[in-house]
Amino acid sequence: PQGLFSLPCAVMIWAVWGSGFIKSPLSQRRLTQDSVELHCEAVGNPIPEIQWWFEGNEPNETSAQLWDGAWQDRVKINATYNLHSTSTIYIANLTNDDSGTYECRASNDPDRNHLSKSPKVKWIRSQANVLVIERPVITGQYTSSAGKVILSCNMSAPHVAIKGHKWMLGDKTLKAEEGNSDSFITYTIEGKVEEHSGVYECIYETNPVAKGNVLIEVKPQVVAYKKSEHGNEGDTGVLTCKSLSYPPVQSWDWYRSDQTVSAVNGDNKTELRILKLSIEQDTGDYYCNASNAEGPGSATVNLRVRSRLAALWPFLGIVAEVLVLVTIIFIYEKRRKPDEVLDGPVQSEL
Repeated sequence: PQGLFSLPCAVMIWAVWGSGFIKSPLSQRRLTQDSVELHCEAVGNPIPEIQWWFEGNEPNETSAQLWDGAWQDRVKINATYNLHSTSTIYIANLTNDDSGTYECRASNDPDRNHLSKSPKVKWIRSQANVLVIERPVITGQYTSSAGKVILSCNMSAPHVAIKGHKWMLGDKTLKAEEGNSDSFITYTIEGKVEEHSGVYECIYETNPVAKGNVLIEVKPQVVAYKKSEHGNEGDTGVLTCKSLSYPPVQSWDWYRSDQTVSAVNGDNKTELRILKLSIEQDTGDYYCNASNAEGPGSATVNLRVRSRLAALWPFLGIVAEVLVLVTIIFIYEKRRKPDEVLDGPVQSEL
């Protein structure tokens, strides 16, 4: 009986310790100063451990294990062990020395990390190559004249083939050119430079993609949400100003008659709240001032405070009109009654 169960037991031990990859890291090309992220997933019972190893391209360089915080804290490793193993390695601010082979290793053998005992099941491995290319120099600038703003980018000594270009502002694509291999590109905007501030990206369709920036920096172009605000006496008045210019506003200030008024401020918006409005004290002009690295900007908001009875004036006016009309009709009817002629035959005097 003991011999009958020996083979099935051996098979069960392998099934428990075995593991396999369900997602392997992919090879990538990156530019210096960029970042790279590699992902690995493995299954097994028990759940396997995942480790990351690196081997550079130098002839005599040996493989070394990576851990979270390695390479002057440029390496970040995030792993989860729930139903199966997942691990992601993130490397920031890449250099040429980061080129090489990154290996994901997985094992669930109990002796996998034993210093003297050899594990029964070897680590399974999956590799990805990362090639870090020197970042090309891209110079961006702009000029403005005759109601036009012209942006330009120039890539010096491109190391890879250019297959096209793209201009973007935030998530919006402004212009795209496929098949254009020029290293010097331009984009023209109609309007004043103050109306088009921001961070513009010139993107070269290369492998990997190369990006440059053109910064249009102006003073805050402050706009009042409403140039004239109205509020009822005793209520809370809210005055709002905003600025969508670049760079963002560093500080907001509200003034009234050379007196500073405190407000709730954000990067591009400010709100002044006035509690319990008073006709005598709060009516007037308020000035919202903004400043950034390029200088100051301001806008004016006029506040008008109405009496609480102001909402009743239209109703009282209608009531007054009705009363006047009724009075006129009453007087007219009263004056008309004595002049009426009595019905029936006229009797003569004897």
